Amino acid sequence: MRLLVLDGNSILNRAFYGIKLLTTKDGHFTNGIYGFLTMLKKIWDETQPDAVAIAFDRREPTFRHLEYDGYKAQRKGMPEELAQQMPVLKELLSLLGYPLVEQPGFEADDILGTLAKASREQGAECVIATGDRDSLQLVGEGVTVRLAATKFGQPQVSVYDAAKILEEYGVTPPQMIELKALQGDSSDNIPGVAGIGPKGAGDLIRNFHDIDYIYEHLDSIEIKDGVRKKLREGKENAFLSRKLGRICTEVPIETKLEAYRMQAGDKAAAARLMAKLELFSLIPKLGLDAASQDTPENKTTKALPVKALEDGAGLLIPLQERGRADITAVYANDEITTLLLPIDGTVYILKPEKAFLRALCGDAKIVTNIHNSKPFYAALAQMGVEVKNLGMDTVLAAYLLNPSSSEYSEERLAAEYEVALPSVNEEYPDAARAAVLPALVDCLTQEIEKNGQTELLKNIELPLAKVLAQMETVGVAVDAAGIEEYGKGLQLRIDEIQSQIYEQVGYEFNLNSPKQLGQALFEKLGLQTGKKTKSGYSTNAEVLEGLRYEHPAVEMILEYRGLAKLKSTYCDGLLKVIGADGRIHSRFNQTETRTGRISSTEPNLQNIPVRTEQGRELRRFFTARPGWVLVDADYSQIELRVLAHVADDQNMIAGFGEGADIHRITAAQVFRMPEEMVTPIMRSRAKAVNFGIVYGIGAFSLSKDIGVTRKEADDYIKAYLAHYDGVQRYMNRVVELAKERGYAETLFGRRRYLPELTSSNFNLRSFGERVAMNMPIQGTAADIIKIAMIRVADRLKEEKMQAKLILQVHDELIVEAPEEEAEAAAKLLTEEMQNAVSLSVAMLAEAKIGKTWYDAKE
Repeated sequence: MRLLVLDGNSILNRAFYGIKLLTTKDGHFTNGIYGFLTMLKKIWDETQPDAVAIAFDRREPTFRHLEYDGYKAQRKGMPEELAQQMPVLKELLSLLGYPLVEQPGFEADDILGTLAKASREQGAECVIATGDRDSLQLVGEGVTVRLAATKFGQPQVSVYDAAKILEEYGVTPPQMIELKALQGDSSDNIPGVAGIGPKGAGDLIRNFHDIDYIYEHLDSIEIKDGVRKKLREGKENAFLSRKLGRICTEVPIETKLEAYRMQAGDKAAAARLMAKLELFSLIPKLGLDAASQDTPENKTTKALPVKALEDGAGLLIPLQERGRADITAVYANDEITTLLLPIDGTVYILKPEKAFLRALCGDAKIVTNIHNSKPFYAALAQMGVEVKNLGMDTVLAAYLLNPSSSEYSEERLAAEYEVALPSVNEEYPDAARAAVLPALVDCLTQEIEKNGQTELLKNIELPLAKVLAQMETVGVAVDAAGIEEYGKGLQLRIDEIQSQIYEQVGYEFNLNSPKQLGQALFEKLGLQTGKKTKSGYSTNAEVLEGLRYEHPAVEMILEYRGLAKLKSTYCDGLLKVIGADGRIHSRFNQTETRTGRISSTEPNLQNIPVRTEQGRELRRFFTARPGWVLVDADYSQIELRVLAHVADDQNMIAGFGEGADIHRITAAQVFRMPEEMVTPIMRSRAKAVNFGIVYGIGAFSLSKDIGVTRKEADDYIKAYLAHYDGVQRYMNRVVELAKERGYAETLFGRRRYLPELTSSNFNLRSFGERVAMNMPIQGTAADIIKIAMIRVADRLKEEKMQAKLILQVHDELIVEAPEEEAEAAAKLLTEEMQNAVSLSVAMLAEAKIGKTWYDAKE
C-alpha cells in the first residue's frame, strides 16, 4: 500500500507565493487554491497512491510554543489574500473526497511524521509532499519526501531519498535534526548555536555524528578553540533546538492506513465551487464533469433529442413565432459547414443553405443570437447574406462581464454562470454547445443589463464585430517582392555588424546565445557584469542599454538585435502570411485586452515598429491595389484629450480649446518660462510627463525615461500637477471610486475589475492604483476608436462608396479607396473620427493620402 501525505499549509504557501495573484471577477483570490490543486494533481499522477492524507496546522499553540516562547515569534501573520483561501481550499478538498487531518497542539509536520511511522510499522510505502525541508529527517525505510515548489507558475517536484540527502548534505536523514540543533532555523526562530552556520554544522555532524557525542567529548575532539567556545556557550540552545526541530511521531490521530482511502465526497458540489472560483481549466483535469454542477440539487439533465434535417425551410415558421434564433455554427476554413438550432427542446442540425440563411438572418423580426459573431459575419458575407437583427453575442457579453478571463467557450460560460449543460447524443458533439446557447443568452442578457452595459454591447461591441469581420476579409495589399528585397538588405547589414562585433571581441561566437554573449562581454571584454542569473550573465536589453557607452561592441549588439528582429519577425514573418490574393488578412481580436483595445494576430500589425527609420520603412510595403490609394488618419493626443475631459481640468481644456501645443504649454509651466523660450528637449520632457501621468508614472520611472535625476523628475511631476490641479483631483477621486466599487470604468461603462486595490502587498496595491487612474482614460480612448470605426464603415456603405476600412493600428484608421474617391474618403474619415464622441475637448484627426502606408502616414 502506498500512502501520500501532504503538508497542506506548506504547499499552499508555496503555491500562493509562486503564482501571481489570481482572482475571480468579484475579487476573491484563488492563486493559492489553483497552485495547490495543480501540485496535488502532479504528485498524485506521479505516485498513484492507494490512500491520501492532507495535514493542516491549527491556530492553537503547539507543544513547541509551550517549550519555547520564541518559537516562530518573528513570523508575520498570513496575508489576507492567502488567509481567505484557506477555508475555501479545505472545503473544496473535502468535497473532492480527500481526508483532511488536524490535531490541536501539533503541527502538520508532526502529522506527517506520525503517518510515516505508521506506514513503516504496517509495511506500507509513504510519500510525503511538502514545501519545507524539515520533513527530510523522516526519510528512509519506505519513506520518501517530495519537495514541492512553483516556478514560473508551474509545479516543480524534487524527490528525496536517503541517497539524495547524503549526496546533498553529506548526512543521513536522522542527522538532519542534528544539523538544525547546531545551525538553527531562522524561519522558525529556532536559535541553534550562535556563530555556527550551515557549513560549520555540516562539518561537525559529518565528523562527530550527533550533538550528544560532540558535547560528551567537547574537550577532546579536534576542533578549533573558537568553535569549542561557541559550542560550550550554546549548549543549552543546541539541545533546545534539537527538541524543537524534531518532528513528533506520536500525534493522537487515526493511524490505520485504510482510514485514509479516498472518500466519495460530493463531486457535483465540488464542480459548482470550482466554477464559482472560476477554476474552469481544473474541472476536467480533476476528473470532474462541468455538466455535473448543473443545479444546486445535482439534478440530472434529460438528454436532448437531436434531429438532422436535409432542409431547414420547415424551421422558419417556428423561429418566426418565437422571434429569435439561437444559432451555433461549425466552421472549416472560415466557412460554415453545419448549423445547429435548438427549438423547443430539440437540436436541429442542417447544412448552411444560402436561401435558408438569407430568410432567417435577413428577417428583421427574428433576433439572431450567436456565440462569437465575427466569424459568423465573415462567413455569411462570403455567401452574400446579411444579419439584420443581431441580439446577442455570448462571447462579447461574457468579455464585458469578465475581461480578465482567458477563454469564453460555451462549456466554460455554462459553468461560470451555473447554466445546465444538457447531455446529448454523442454522435453530434457540437449539439451540447448548441443546446446550452438559449439559456446562456438569457443569463448573459440579464447580467449585462444588471451591469448597465447594454448600450456598450449593442452600440459598440456587436456592430464592431461586423466591421472587424469585413476588415479581415478584405485584408491589406503588400509588396512581397519589396519585402523580400528589403529583407536581403537587412541581412547584409546584419552580417556586416556581426563581423564587426567579432572583430571587437576578438573571436567568433553565437550572438544569439545569452551564455556565449555574456562570456564575450563580461569575461573577454571585462565589462561590468550587472545582473547574473543561474545560467550565466544577464544580457537583456536593460543590461545592454546600461552598458551602451562602455564599449563599441555593445552599441553594435543592440543594433544587431534590432535588425535581426526586424528581419525575422517582420520581413520573414510577413512573407509567410501573404494570402493567395497578395494581401495580408490579419485577425483582429476583440476580447484579448482588459482595457478594450483591439489587438491583432497573424500578423500582429499593432507592433509594426515605428520608432526607428528601418522600422518605418516597412510601411512602404503596405500598399493599395492598382488604381486605389490608402487614406490614413489618426487621432491627435486622444488620451490627453480624454484626460482633460474626465478630469475636468480647466487649464488643459483651455489649452486644447485654443489649439495650442499642449506639450509646449506644459513645458512652459513645468520649467516656469515663457512658451517661446521652451527648447525642444524641454518640450520632449514635458511630453513624457504628459503621457506618463496618464499611466500613473512615478519619479523613478520618469527619471529613467528622460535621463534626469529622480529629484528633477519629481519636481517635473509636482509642477505639472500644480498647474493641472484638476488632474490631481481626478487621480485621487478615481482611485477612491475604484476601491469602493472594485473596478474602474470608462465613459461608456466598460469595466476592469481591480482586486489588487485591496491587496496587503504594497506593490500590488500600487499597481492597482495606477491601473485605476489609467483604465478610464485608455479604455475610453479604445471605445472612441471603436465608435469611429463603426461610423466610418457605416457611412462608406450609406454613401455607396467602394472604399473600405482595412486597418486599425492603435489610434490610427486606414481606408483603401479608388483614386476617384480619395478626397471624399479623406473628408469622411476625418469627419467621422472627429464626431465619434462629444467631449469638453474636441477630437482632432487629419487624413492623408498615399499609394503606400508610408506615403499616407509620413
